[in-house]
Amino acid sequence: MNLLVDDIDNVVSQRINLEKFRTDFRISILFELLMQDPNIKKEDKILKTLVLFYTEPKYVTEIGLHTAIDNALWFYRCGKEEENDDNNEENDDNNEENDEKKVKQIYSFEFDDKYIYAAFLDQYNINLQQIEYLHWWEFKAMFDGLKEENQIVKIMGYRATDLSKIKDKEEKKRYKKLKDLYALPDMRSDEEKEADFAESLW
Repeated sequence: MNLLVDDIDNVVSQRINLEKFRTDFRISILFELLMQDPNIKKEDKILKTLVLFYTEPKYVTEIGLHTAIDNALWFYRCGKEEENDDNNEENDDNNEENDEKKVKQIYSFEFDDKYIYAAFLDQYNINLQQIEYLHWWEFKAMFDGLKEENQIVKIMGYRATDLSKIKDKEEKKRYKKLKDLYALPDMRSDEEKEADFAESLW
């Protein structure tokens, strides 16, 4: 899928019936927030995902639950297929590194909403409150392309900063203060917190 040469509706329609599927950016944002909510059970997340993306339960029944979820995830990934690592040994060796990358969240559609709203208004002159429709893939491309001058991009930079790599003490102190100032709330469930704490003891 190439945003420069492919028609996104044509690409999606080759896999999903567009009359039965919601492609607006708000739906995928709600889906991301749903996946990040530790208080919702996995089974409920599956059901809520289907309700979010699909307009008719009958269509989900026709294509099957597995296909329906697979298509929704494919759409959320902007048409990118899920990467598979055939080298299981190497994958096992890098489990710890991969886990660290997964939990390192540098933005949140829930807690950074005002910064994202302001950035789109400033850079693209798009009012995300007033715009009736914007395809998720277009929104994501614009979000990824936000300039460094935008506050949200600066904040993501602070959160992504590895303090251990900063040698200058004053500089490290400054970034530590910024990381603390813009730190996202801990969204782990109580069980996950307890598990992480227990793991840290060994």
